[in-house]
Amino acid sequence: MKSPLPEGLRELFEQATRRGAVPWHGLLRPGDWALLAVAAVLVAASFPLLWRGGVADRAIVKRDGQLVTELALNAPRRYEVQGAIGTTVIEVQPGRARVLSDPGPRQYCVQQGWLTRANAVAICAPNHVSLQLGGRGGANAAYDSINY
Repeated sequence: MKSPLPEGLRELFEQATRRGAVPWHGLLRPGDWALLAVAAVLVAASFPLLWRGGVADRAIVKRDGQLVTELALNAPRRYEVQGAIGTTVIEVQPGRARVLSDPGPRQYCVQQGWLTRANAVAICAPNHVSLQLGGRGGANAAYDSINY
């Protein structure tokens, strides 16, 4: 019976069973290593260039998509919003904001933690309340944290 594997692939599998692992690094040529190095540098450079969110200067609180209030991020305070199933508490500290408590069953918006970047969003869907940070977003002003 003839093997369904091509000759070169069959030899690789035989080597792998004899030595315990496929010698993949031996298959790479100098050009392959150079391409991998260039790709790694491009990926590392893209993080600070493309993933910055800008400086946040205000917290925007909405209920059912309607603006409830805007809070400056320069002084500590707490704000309570009455939603569909109860009260959501928003906590603001200098430069950041979070949902401190929410009556929702899964607590996703509370688990979001501190929001620090412009356009970051915490959504309390069962209570119809959302918290978004606004500010100078720079080149990525059209995108929010859901896109990240």
